[in-house]
Amino acid sequence: MSGTELYVPDGALIIAADGGLGHLRDAGISPNLIMGDFDSLGHVPPGENVWATGPEKNDTDTMLAVRQALYVGAGTIVIYGGMGGRFDHSFANIQTLKYIAENGSRGYLVGCGHVCTVIKNGGICFEDSLSGYVSVFSLGSQSRGVYLKGLKYPLTDATLTNDYPLGVSNEFMGLPSSVSVQNGCILVIWSGESYIPGKYAVM
Repeated sequence: MSGTELYVPDGALIIAADGGLGHLRDAGISPNLIMGDFDSLGHVPPGENVWATGPEKNDTDTMLAVRQALYVGAGTIVIYGGMGGRFDHSFANIQTLKYIAENGSRGYLVGCGHVCTVIKNGGICFEDSLSGYVSVFSLGSQSRGVYLKGLKYPLTDATLTNDYPLGVSNEFMGLPSSVSVQNGCILVIWSGESYIPGKYAVM
């Protein structure tokens, strides 16, 4: 997570998942809750806000934190430090974004020079200040009614599938733009690591 700017809005619930505690401490940020099996951290930290689990469990440490965030009603969940390192963990975190979307909230995965989100039957709008690449992938066998507006390669009422990468490597053009899907779940990945509320508006 080195080099990634952490944005913590006022009133946010901050959850450290295992080794994420070290990154928060380095950034001078105190978490409200610390969760995980702590195999990455190497020890169980002290404190009344620590929820320690055994290493043999069905949920990843990130999923434990996400479940808690959903339980308290979080409408937006931002996951820092969930990309890079082991590819299987990065893929698991993309699946976690889909879990967030299926449960009616919006999740963002920030790191390694990119931001990812999963959209179910909805969309996202981008301001004209964004530049670089944006890619869109179907997370189901079909995602129908896909619209890409204000991008270099627009789509209108298209169908994306999970076995053909039609939506890879689109580009921002310095215009207000949007990505939406009427029926299905899509993964949207774009360049940059800044998560700024209001910069990406839910449709």
